[in-house]
Amino acid sequence: MTVIVTDQGFQPDDWTDGFTALGDVANDVVALDVPADADPDALAARLQRVRMVRVDFPSFADGRGFTIARTLRLHGYTGRLRAKGHVLADQYAMARRAGFDEVEIDAALADRQPEAQWLARADWQAHDYQARLRG
Repeated sequence: MTVIVTDQGFQPDDWTDGFTALGDVANDVVALDVPADADPDALAARLQRVRMVRVDFPSFADGRGFTIARTLRLHGYTGRLRAKGHVLADQYAMARRAGFDEVEIDAALADRQPEAQWLARADWQAHDYQARLRG
């Protein structure tokens, strides 16, 4: 079972259009699965009609996905952006600040880190160190 984490907590996955691996991209792709080692600058040029990008996090310690998300947003991508895989509740605020709209986790992680832990970080705009420094 897949759990989607948003600022409102755990949600069912409402995406029904499937995903295409980055290496299999064609002109009519609406959703991409992007590996953590993808070049975000090269990727940004291929997203004109893509409505969803799902970026893989192969481990909790691998932060390349955050760079991909931030770069895509800086290049003007406005579609749905999802982090998938090994993202911890403690990383949720960073994921949102990087540009992700949501995080996809498996049921085992949802059991280990229940919804309350994710919701504690859902007010990510108000609770970052830069906001505290600005006063």
